[in-house]
Amino acid sequence: MARKGIREYDAKRILAKALADQPAQVALVSPEGRLTSMVGDHPWLKDHRLVVKPDQLFGKRGKHGLIAVDLDLAAADAWIEKRAGTEVTVGSITGTLTHFLVEPYRPHEMEYYAAMRTTMEGDRIYLSAKGGVDVEENWDQVTTLEIPVGSDLDRAALRSRAADLFANEHVELMARWVADLYDLFVQGHFAYLEINPLTIVNGVVHPLDTVAKVDDTAEFEARDVWGDLEFPTPFGRSFSPEEQHIADLDARTGASLKLSILNPDGIIWTMVAGGGASVIYADTISDLGHGHELANYGEYSGNPNREMTHQYAVTILDLMTRNKDPKGRKKVLLIGGGIANFTDVAKTFTGIIEALREYASKLRRIGVEIYVRRGGPNYKTGLKLMRALGDELDLPIHVYGPETHMTHIVTLSLQHMGGAQ
Repeated sequence: MARKGIREYDAKRILAKALADQPAQVALVSPEGRLTSMVGDHPWLKDHRLVVKPDQLFGKRGKHGLIAVDLDLAAADAWIEKRAGTEVTVGSITGTLTHFLVEPYRPHEMEYYAAMRTTMEGDRIYLSAKGGVDVEENWDQVTTLEIPVGSDLDRAALRSRAADLFANEHVELMARWVADLYDLFVQGHFAYLEINPLTIVNGVVHPLDTVAKVDDTAEFEARDVWGDLEFPTPFGRSFSPEEQHIADLDARTGASLKLSILNPDGIIWTMVAGGGASVIYADTISDLGHGHELANYGEYSGNPNREMTHQYAVTILDLMTRNKDPKGRKKVLLIGGGIANFTDVAKTFTGIIEALREYASKLRRIGVEIYVRRGGPNYKTGLKLMRALGDELDLPIHVYGPETHMTHIVTLSLQHMGGAQ
């Protein structure tokens, strides 16, 4: 599962579409638009007092003075125009404000809390009668309902928890609403969904602040639930040309291609098959005390074709071979992965081998040790091709199959460099 954060606007749009009586009054102002020009599509903008806040995957907006409430349309438009394009620092992250959420202002007194999370053991529902900015400080008042893998939500147990938490007049409404929300959580392939706070006005539940993450690999199954869903770049993060290139490739294929540059001067580079394997390799490198030398993080998976794998490999090799290590050390390239279920190892290796041929002279010039570990369909053919390539190009390519533990090549490469701990 690849968990991706989505905008609060999209989360509320999805809730409004799926849940009965859920208000659908929410608008997103992008850099290309003005709030006042959106009245035709959102006539409620001129009929309500408004709330305005940035919508860029960061929290604590109220504590940073980035929420305005009880504004008319002109004041809301002016508030956005004053801040759009400006830099702000939230915690240790600085970024530019570009997108703003606008919705009706809901005067209220009570605030509840509801959240849902997917874990290895199943799903968890968190509920509290004391929502708001201090919910973390009052976590002892949050109740948890477990839904083990393969089980359905126990609605009687949910109703009992609601009776213990919420005001009598809200028990039935909250029990029904949370059950419907959980159905949406499952159908929409959410990994995390937090509504803090929510309030109730005239018998209708209003999510006031929403944070959501979904499994982005479920787009085909969840398309009807999500609608047109964008995965925005995290706040303060901008893509390098190489990262953007891989993101563009990823958007054009049913496979998965991901790349993040962590330290372009690092000496440990990875080309890992599989999202889970990429996490394990990165963790192992860090656990062995070399996280600061890890140059990149990413994956290729889902049986990408030769051309996609070739372009992915070329992008990494180009970055890796631009400069020698200033300390004169060799660089390491780990071509790793688990034991594939359906990815044709020989076929994906063909694209990588083509890229290695193109960059052979640069790899020799800067001094690169290559370690390969792979298993799965046609792995013997793929490993044989890699061994032959090392002899052909006079490159140190060390090849291992599924008999070797997946991350053992990390230890081997660091020992060769004299850096294993």
